[in-house]
Amino acid sequence: MENSKFINVYGAGLAGCEAAWQIAKRGIKVRLYEMKPQKYTPAHHSESFAELVCSNSLRSDRVTNAVGLLKEELYRMDSLIMEAAYATRVPAGSALAVDRKLFSQYVTEKIKSHPNIEIISKEVSEVEAGVVTVIATGPLTSEPMARYIEEELGCEGLHFFDAAAPIVDASSINMDVAYAASRYDKGDPDYLNCPMNREQYDAFYTELITAREAELHDFDRDMQKELKVFEGCMPVEVMARRGYDTLRYGPLKPVGLVDKRTGEEAYAVVQLRKENSEGSMYNLVGFQTHLAFPEQKRVFSMIPGLENAEFLRYGIMHRNTYLDSPKYLNADYSMMANKDIFFAGQMTGVEGYIESTGSGFVAGINAAARVHGEEAVIFPKTTMIGAMSHYISTGNMSGDFVPMNANFGIVEPLDHRVKGGKIAKYEVVAKRALEALREYAEKIGAKNYKTAEENECHENNS
Repeated sequence: MENSKFINVYGAGLAGCEAAWQIAKRGIKVRLYEMKPQKYTPAHHSESFAELVCSNSLRSDRVTNAVGLLKEELYRMDSLIMEAAYATRVPAGSALAVDRKLFSQYVTEKIKSHPNIEIISKEVSEVEAGVVTVIATGPLTSEPMARYIEEELGCEGLHFFDAAAPIVDASSINMDVAYAASRYDKGDPDYLNCPMNREQYDAFYTELITAREAELHDFDRDMQKELKVFEGCMPVEVMARRGYDTLRYGPLKPVGLVDKRTGEEAYAVVQLRKENSEGSMYNLVGFQTHLAFPEQKRVFSMIPGLENAEFLRYGIMHRNTYLDSPKYLNADYSMMANKDIFFAGQMTGVEGYIESTGSGFVAGINAAARVHGEEAVIFPKTTMIGAMSHYISTGNMSGDFVPMNANFGIVEPLDHRVKGGKIAKYEVVAKRALEALREYAEKIGAKNYKTAEENECHENNS
């Protein structure tokens, strides 16, 4: 859409603020709608924009960590959120943590002081016709807007509760223990199977039923009660508490899964299913859970074959309004059915502060490109920001689309092996990503792009 006088952005969270900033700096007027302070979600309490609802940590700051690489990519492309984070950081070891209040104030002041951004304090329940729009209303989108997205925009089946199993890096699975097989040898051996003897199952079962659960937000508790009637969403730990053999007759059923190396069936078997076409990620079948993340790492690492597993995503079970994005969104976060409408933030199926920021960045620069009549900017899958865009627009192999954090499992694999272990491998992946990003940074006019040597402070946490 050329010659539009402005772009509407709905929601002033991390994604919405990043999108508004990227649009405004490209010379286009922005109307940023935010329903605070007139109305708050159950999770929000501050009038400031980009409010950090949960932790003040933005997680690892190292490029050998997936979210650390995403931070570096965004920083080099002039992200407002990353500028604010580095300006308000507090000591946190190898993590980037911020002063929560100062961070939100910094973003709010920058947004409010930009001459191209107009703030409108109002709840929106529909998209203004004929105007390029970025919808970044978050996982707690108000009911009227959620209903509009579902009914008027045709995005059927908005998810209101996210129940997903953990996902592990395929390269971290111990294949001396796990084996490929399908039940009764029917079809291709698409599953990896982690066998347990009785002693191993006893130990695992005992720890599972006594493990500490994550704290639920108030707005999650009512939905948790509603979900108890749905067996398919039952947490694995709750299922286990029904009885010692419940899992053995359910997701850990060993029948028909003979290990050809021994010719025997195990006492119990945990199955892993491919999460993507490359086979770089596997999910634990039937392991929806709301155990605390450290407990998931501790207990699920007791599963034979997963003793050294790298968890790319932990199981979650919480309120989360999001699209089945591969059915509706392109890699620039625009709608397939209406390229004047973009989505950003957790509603697209990204998880986490920085991932939401990344989606807002991509949606913002592409909404501006749409108005200017320019081609969409699609970042390559060798970069973390491009891999996230690819994931939300193509999905996975495991059936239902589930939200995802930044992780190396979604990045295009290297075409060669790297000696020296996982960190050495990720150093090569990160170097490749940042080299690929240079061309795109120049294309979008990013002034902050520097070489690895020039930008060493951000790669080494100083």
